[in-house]
Amino acid sequence: MTATDRSIELVTAAAQAAADKLAHDIVAYDVSDVLSITDAFLLASAPNDRQVKSIVDEIEERLSKELGAKPVRREGDREARWVLLDYVDIVVHVQHSEERVFYALERLWKDCPELELPADAVATRGKAAEHARQLEAEEAAAQTAEPGGEWR
Repeated sequence: MTATDRSIELVTAAAQAAADKLAHDIVAYDVSDVLSITDAFLLASAPNDRQVKSIVDEIEERLSKELGAKPVRREGDREARWVLLDYVDIVVHVQHSEERVFYALERLWKDCPELELPADAVATRGKAAEHARQLEAEEAAAQTAEPGGEWR
């Protein structure tokens, strides 16, 4: 069994919405062969809670307006560290980057086929690692600067 056309349509729209809100490392898996409760998982992450919420809101709005789809369940909203949107046909996971690394959902679903995503979504691969390197460089630069802004 493979993901239905409707599931692929939902995943594609959700992935594009996430990419438009600058999500990191967007990936989708066809889990229809191993799970009977849904066809696909979409995973995306962001470096902060505010951006996680923004991505979730955009996905929800886009799927509602364009495809008439509303989630049957939305969890994790309060903390905005890992928000789950359950559309029955697909389940969307938007995680804070730290949760994404810790829980490593990709490891669980690596044997499932990846679904093709829009080019904008594919271009987000590796963005979390790039963002982490940038933060480390900024922290290192801040530590070498003297309080008056002069460099040692």
